[in-house]
Amino acid sequence: MSNIDKNKTLPIIHQRKIVAESSLMKIEQLDLEFSNGATRVFERMCGSGRGAVMIVPFINDHEFLLVREYAAGTHSYELGFPKGLIDPGETADIAANRELKEEVGYGANVLHPLQKVNLATAFFNAQMHIFIAEDLYPESLKGDEPEPLEVVRWSIHELDTLMARADFIEARCIAALLLAEKWKRGQ
Repeated sequence: MSNIDKNKTLPIIHQRKIVAESSLMKIEQLDLEFSNGATRVFERMCGSGRGAVMIVPFINDHEFLLVREYAAGTHSYELGFPKGLIDPGETADIAANRELKEEVGYGANVLHPLQKVNLATAFFNAQMHIFIAEDLYPESLKGDEPEPLEVVRWSIHELDTLMARADFIEARCIAALLLAEKWKRGQ
């Protein structure tokens, strides 16, 4: 990868304006000028700026917990890892432990940060912090879900079966699963 230009000049933002807004996000229009003189108008979704967390919680050495919950984007019930937004004033690790308690009824004595990932960077600026949770203990907090989530135990030895499921399709969950598998192999 020696031909990557690390000193490439970012485009100049001549104007920004909000063109749409909801309770979840804003859509911002950018008038850009690139270093070669080309101009373009880009739109991007702006998240809260606080980020989000996703947790791969290991209930024992070889089993982790998943949740089945309603996904409005696909109007279906999907299987995935506990996740949620970082609340104002929270750090990512505190948010991860809170989300665990809200979604699977456990807290974690040990949280390992795995990686930060972004989704669709061409038009969205939200970041997710992925954690491994270990040494779990029972503790529940009331969450904001409209109905109870189904908690599912899964073996690290059955990853191919999980990946083949029609209800385990979210890219961030697949990335977290593969990162967790790599992390487990490196222990």
